[in-house]
Amino acid sequence: MIVVTGSRIAVVGGGIVGVAVAREILRRQPDSAVTLFEKEDRLAAHQTGRNSGVVHAGLYYQPGSQKALLCRRGVGLLEEFCAEHDIRRIGCGKVLVALDDAERARLDDIADRARANGVPGVRIIGPRELRELEPHVSGVAALHSPSTSIVDFAEVTEALAADAVVDGATILLGHQVVGMRTVRDEVIVTARCGQTARDDAFDRVVVCGGLQSDRLAALVGDGADPVIVPFRGEYYALKPQRRHLVNGLVYPVPDPRYPFLGVHLTPRVDGEVLIGPNAVLALAREGYTWTTVSVRDLVEIAATGAFWRFARQHWRTGVRELYGSVSRRRFLAAARAYVPELTDDDVVAGKAGVRAQALDSDGSLVDDFRLSFRDRVVVVRNAPSPAATSSLAIAEHIVTTIAQPGSR
Repeated sequence: MIVVTGSRIAVVGGGIVGVAVAREILRRQPDSAVTLFEKEDRLAAHQTGRNSGVVHAGLYYQPGSQKALLCRRGVGLLEEFCAEHDIRRIGCGKVLVALDDAERARLDDIADRARANGVPGVRIIGPRELRELEPHVSGVAALHSPSTSIVDFAEVTEALAADAVVDGATILLGHQVVGMRTVRDEVIVTARCGQTARDDAFDRVVVCGGLQSDRLAALVGDGADPVIVPFRGEYYALKPQRRHLVNGLVYPVPDPRYPFLGVHLTPRVDGEVLIGPNAVLALAREGYTWTTVSVRDLVEIAATGAFWRFARQHWRTGVRELYGSVSRRRFLAAARAYVPELTDDDVVAGKAGVRAQALDSDGSLVDDFRLSFRDRVVVVRNAPSPAATSSLAIAEHIVTTIAQPGSR
């Protein structure tokens, strides 16, 4: 799949990855005609605009993995982009707090990984230094990452889109792609806007569909795996008068036995401090509340063997997460382990996001970036966290990959 000068290229999906891809194509091939389709009336409407805003430094990831490499490259590109576009980014730092000796032992491996990934300034600190950084946080030790920062990724997405438009991109909001078919040497993309459908011909298509990625892949005859299962992450927010309880990001030590990270405390660039998220099965792909239910989505989940295999492996975690969703006291108990002063009256209900969790057929989580190719269409089948952090590097990788001779 070679991108050549003068190509007509469609990008499907207006999250940060899709917008970054559109911009990157035009940076490399300014004579290309790039059209971006987004089904919502705004960019960054789903995962990009509903995440916690953390610019991940690359602490956890296996050194040499694609996730680690894209994260570290992405951090540098994102920092440069924010500086050039006067986008506020706060270097608040991050502590991974060990509550007992078993968690303390796991910090050493994380520190080794972080250093191997080139994360600057990482060190393990004791209770006294932890108290100096976070006076209201308790733990037996912590890993401190001073370079971890926060940003508004929706603002970044809008700035990326503005660059792309200046370079010649056309962005079609409110246009849902409902069909893609290859006819000779073209891909015909059918998009619906209200009651009207339009067909456009392109030389290449890049699909960055997030929560809809497997469905969009099916339009071009791609395989079923990995499937997307939506997990909602719910948050509480500290009341303004209690935001002083944390100075930076306060995270748990990851437990390899469990599929999700767990509740943490996250300051945002607007001053808000979030507590969460949990991870509960969403009742719709874009189900941000318990009352948002899609029969179609639930039937698909129920018919998916990968989901039931995943559920058998992690049902205890699922029960615990569900309990936290319906009980504020239980939800906050996880955060109170790190901030003992936190009370149930210190918080208000916060936002929620839905994570596009990709599952392989055996029920295992797809943990790394994954592309698939079908004729003239490339589909981003999985772009896991830290996809927002890595978005500019992911865009480089995608455009480089599709430009290589023999890449289909």
